[in-house]
Amino acid sequence: MTTEAAGESAALRDADSPDEQEPKPLGPDSLTWQIFGDWRGLLQGLWAGSMQNMHPQLGAAVAQHSIFFQERMQRLFRSLYPIGGVVFDGDRAVETARKVRGYHEQIKGIDDNGQRYHALSPDVFYWAHATFFIGTMLTKEYFGGGITEAERRQLFDEHVQWYRLYGVSMRPVPATWEEFCDYYDYMCREVLVPHPAALAVLDLSTLDKPPLTPWLPDRVWRWLRGHIEKHYVWLTVGLYHPAIREKLGYQWTERDERRLRAFGRWVHRVFRLLPKRIKLHPRAYDGYRRAAGKLPPDAPLRETPRRYLPPVSERDKPWHYSPDV
Repeated sequence: MTTEAAGESAALRDADSPDEQEPKPLGPDSLTWQIFGDWRGLLQGLWAGSMQNMHPQLGAAVAQHSIFFQERMQRLFRSLYPIGGVVFDGDRAVETARKVRGYHEQIKGIDDNGQRYHALSPDVFYWAHATFFIGTMLTKEYFGGGITEAERRQLFDEHVQWYRLYGVSMRPVPATWEEFCDYYDYMCREVLVPHPAALAVLDLSTLDKPPLTPWLPDRVWRWLRGHIEKHYVWLTVGLYHPAIREKLGYQWTERDERRLRAFGRWVHRVFRLLPKRIKLHPRAYDGYRRAAGKLPPDAPLRETPRRYLPPVSERDKPWHYSPDV
């Protein structure tokens, strides 16, 4: 066996050696439930996508295996179902997590530095999860009324519990909140790079119309898209770690920060007025209904609508979530 092949095998063995602690799904008493399934999370979606793809190996995997840039909105909205299910599916959350893990089993290759990668390599898979956790904190801080130090620590503990559901190696997971802060700072300063896949995420100039609005005139969509790109990228820059802004060549001023905080307060006030069925993703809303006894525990899980499915030619590939709807 070659050295590279041995390294890949070791990574997979490590990924297949989960923590011995019995995984326990999060429930409605968790802070993660209160934040993660809220549509406000979409406001950090561009942040999450770019931060994930700045990891050299994760960026290579997206560039080489994903059709994300051919169907950006469809890919985003269908992924929310299984990803949200790992949090909100109750007793079935472990099963959902293992399905999500399964979508990554055949994603491997060689990155831009000539290094072999596998999507289930512990450092790669955990980084993607870490962005979900950080994104949850950012949503609470900027668009959810603010966040306390105690809430950050609670969300840290919950993200560890959440990650155990995948049944993968816990080796890269920091042991404490303080260690996670050091880990995040190190990743931003020393590991993440302006990978072409990350830069492509930030380029919304060719973004297609939302699947729900095919009737929108092209000229109207072009006008809207220009405003969406300008303001969404600006908002995303505000959420970045200072080292990421520097690497990507962005500036951020105190005035920008005040404007972002004011916008976040406005978002929070609006969302407080909305009923749960409006402000929550369907998978999250069903999770609350099951927990409250308003849905049977074994009620079918809500899957993505057909409009978000991958192209027909892609649906049989094992790395796509493509339920029979």
